[in-house]
Amino acid sequence: MTEHIFVLDNISPLEVYGVNNSRLQQIEEGFPGIKFVARGDELKIRGEEEKIEKLKSILGALFEEIKKRGRVSENRFNEILLPESHQENPKIPLAPADAVLVHGGGGLIIKPKTKGQRLMVGAEGNNDIVFAVGPAGTGKTYMAVALAVKAFKEKRVRKIVLCRPAVDAGESLGFLPGDMKDKVDPYLRPLYDALGDMIHTEKLKYYLDNNIIEIVPLAYMRGRTLNHAYVIMDEAQNATEVQLKMFLTRMGEHARMIITGDDTQIDLPPRQRSGLVQCMKILKGIKGIAFVRLNSSDVVRHRLVKDILAAYESNEPPKKK
Repeated sequence: MTEHIFVLDNISPLEVYGVNNSRLQQIEEGFPGIKFVARGDELKIRGEEEKIEKLKSILGALFEEIKKRGRVSENRFNEILLPESHQENPKIPLAPADAVLVHGGGGLIIKPKTKGQRLMVGAEGNNDIVFAVGPAGTGKTYMAVALAVKAFKEKRVRKIVLCRPAVDAGESLGFLPGDMKDKVDPYLRPLYDALGDMIHTEKLKYYLDNNIIEIVPLAYMRGRTLNHAYVIMDEAQNATEVQLKMFLTRMGEHARMIITGDDTQIDLPPRQRSGLVQCMKILKGIKGIAFVRLNSSDVVRHRLVKDILAAYESNEPPKKK
């Protein structure tokens, strides 16, 4: 056993430890056998020498980020903590860069473009439930839909079910024109767009009309059991703890699930807690469930999106000490 002590000079302990030591717990989960003792501005770590040396490098980078900016965002924290693996489970295999998932319309070939997306594909091949968490623009939803369409075309499932929580469900939806489908469709548009790239228009209409592919608001999932289905929840950070538990327990025989979300963009009312954040804490270690963390290096939108994300992160106010 090796021991090393860090003294946090001119660094906010809260930025290092996290609220209720949440960041230290996350680091411990990524380095089994490492133990932290945090007392004020003194941080003591104990464990195997090899792991301690790697942690020195990671914590050094974390300290430099905090000294430079005064704070470190959750996305940036995860990038520093997991610079190589991109993931929270180091056992997930990396899918080949040329792994074709779906041949879309007009000669479009859909395959993973980044390391994080390749990890999503690798995780899906060995797990029944995959959580893919990361910022906007990383292709989480698109990859999830591609994996579902691939499974459907290969006849591994009989139907696809896609859902999102409608955060503004309730009074504000009532003021939108049309029937309930018209009211919730704006929330589900990204799922329609992804499907439109991968399935011919006439076939997609047939599948939607016959409920072979369903796109529904999360509230409509209650009471169902989904067998032989590929089920996706998008924007899961905006599902409450009760809603996400309900969703996960809809899983039937020969079913697969992918849950995508961005845990830094939670739009729930202040008194409601995100089910995604809870799942990331309590479901780790269960065989058949994988967690993949994507970060800003996985952004596949316009080149400016990365710069925009970085600018917003650097200008967020420091957390209160």
